[in-house]
Amino acid sequence: MIGVLCGFLTAFAVGMLLLPVNIRLVRRLKAGQPILSYVDNHKQKQGTPTMGGASIVLALLPTLFFIRHGDKTAYIILIVTVGYALIGFIDDFIKVRFKNNKGLSAAQKIVFQVLLATIVSVFAYYADNVGSSVYVPFAPKTVELGRFAPVYYIFIFLAFTNSVNLTDGLDGLAASVTATNSLFCCAMIGIAFFADALVGDGAVNMMILCAGMCGSLCAFLCFNTHPAKIFMGDTGSLALGGFLACVAVLGKMSLSMLLIGIMYIVTSLTVIIQVISFKLTGKRVFLMAPLHHHFERKGVFEGKIAVVYTLITFVCGIVTIALMLTLY
Repeated sequence: MIGVLCGFLTAFAVGMLLLPVNIRLVRRLKAGQPILSYVDNHKQKQGTPTMGGASIVLALLPTLFFIRHGDKTAYIILIVTVGYALIGFIDDFIKVRFKNNKGLSAAQKIVFQVLLATIVSVFAYYADNVGSSVYVPFAPKTVELGRFAPVYYIFIFLAFTNSVNLTDGLDGLAASVTATNSLFCCAMIGIAFFADALVGDGAVNMMILCAGMCGSLCAFLCFNTHPAKIFMGDTGSLALGGFLACVAVLGKMSLSMLLIGIMYIVTSLTVIIQVISFKLTGKRVFLMAPLHHHFERKGVFEGKIAVVYTLITFVCGIVTIALMLTLY
């Protein structure tokens, strides 16, 4: 579809224009990324411009020119994405302002995330085209969640935002994995649309936005692959998580997105396992969590880790699409 291609190309072009400006501005403001003391192998990255997520989100906004304006879906997704970006921006601002890597406390982040997730989850629950049902994995059949639906939707938002945030630990890692996720989300929604499982302008708009996000991230990767000239910061990682979660909820595709989101799941599970193991036994399962830091400690080049994560996501995306084409 022309709108999907235009969304991708426009977001890519705008991102390529914005990011050099973003880098110069952050350098002028001396808003470089502080590095945690225990991540000693990243000391050379101290001071790298951050908050590149602002350019990712801004590059996505021009896709509004290509959407079908008779539906609210695109506006809801963009508002939620900007909302999560603002939470991340506050966190990043505190970090660079006070020259430490603490930012908002975990409790403060969760409160803001839950508040925003609750608003959109209640909206989705009462929306005619979403309601309380989700598609079973890879198939057009739905499962009814009933009154549990808003709680489930909130969980999806928390899972995506925090998992993407944890994945953002190496040059090009979160951006490449999420660009691949966005690409296959676009394909999944397209299959559902042409099979009449998803109908209306909302499905078309989600395809355009997913293509736009992929384009924006491809532009960001031109400046974020090793050695990174800019980091996305929490401004970007929370925005990306909020975007994917909103697409998953409004497209009723959250269960079908489990496979293509496998590296997010693995990343979060390794952190959970590490914390539980250390609290119960005083021993660590991994040299460092999340998993990508474990591999880095083992001597694997971070660019190779990013490529492998992306390839795994890509293969899982192909399998997901193949299953959908078989079952639809």
